[in-house]
Amino acid sequence: MSNTEPDPAERTVCDGPPTGTAEPRADLLEPRDVPLGGPRAMRVRRTLPHRDLRMVGAWCFVDSYGPTDLGGGPGMQVPPHPHIGLQTVSWLLDGEILHQDSLGNARLVRPGQLNLMTAGGGIAHSEQTPAEHSPVLHGVQLWIAQPERDRNGPAHFEQHADLPVLTEDGGRITVINGELGGATSPARAYTPLVGAEIALRPGGRLRLPLRPDFEHAVLALSDPVEVDGTALTTGSLLHLGEGRREVLLSAESASRALLIGGAPFDEELVMWWNFVARTHEEVVEARRDWEAERTGPSPDRFGAVPGYDGAALPAPEPPRARLRARPRARHLER
Repeated sequence: MSNTEPDPAERTVCDGPPTGTAEPRADLLEPRDVPLGGPRAMRVRRTLPHRDLRMVGAWCFVDSYGPTDLGGGPGMQVPPHPHIGLQTVSWLLDGEILHQDSLGNARLVRPGQLNLMTAGGGIAHSEQTPAEHSPVLHGVQLWIAQPERDRNGPAHFEQHADLPVLTEDGGRITVINGELGGATSPARAYTPLVGAEIALRPGGRLRLPLRPDFEHAVLALSDPVEVDGTALTTGSLLHLGEGRREVLLSAESASRALLIGGAPFDEELVMWWNFVARTHEEVVEARRDWEAERTGPSPDRFGAVPGYDGAALPAPEPPRARLRARPRARHLER
């Protein structure tokens, strides 16, 4: 998924979570509404990066959308756009999305399947609601920052339709990334992390084990969901600091939520548009390379997306001020 904001804000992170606190933090974050591809496009709820929190472990971007009735609109229509230094995680509850990329992959993602794209030094892809589709679209896309040792490596794509599922009296847990409760996802990971969908039955309660050296967050995909007694509505996210060994989710009616977490990411990042970099110069260079390829005859760094009928997405104007590092969360700003 692309960040299609015409004037994307600088998003930067650095140091890890605070030390010396008596209790783990628990901060409730509300999303902002963003058009995906223009003012007439589908709306999404963007929860990360947030003005108060920029990352949860290596997870650095969270968009959720739907349930959207596709009877009156085109659904998701995101033209080819570039990425560097990240993995995209596509997860659906309802509907279908056609993924096409510059490696030549053309895959539908459906509910219960994981589409995982690794950008490395550069890749381009598009995302569309296919011509033949279900009436409702409901899902989430997230980005995972790649660490320094891997972020300039080769791009690749993987799809996983057989993910481990834990079934309890209160509901079902699908392990999308990393490990939870002894179940491990086959998806490639570059940092210690976890991602899992929680499907709560009516009146269900699920107590999830957490690694105390991870920070975690729970995103409500439908509502109402309670997390350790805090009520979440669709698109809101409860950030849970380090030091926790479990979290309790409950719901009076059937509900869905997403657990994400990971070891605190201690590398400085600069995020702008669809790029996860380390310096201002890298962002400027990536934008220049994309625009040169988009308007020129010979794609090189990012590549063309075969099979897409239409123009690629132009990059926003270059950042007006020099991008600089700031703490990963507002409470760490000095």
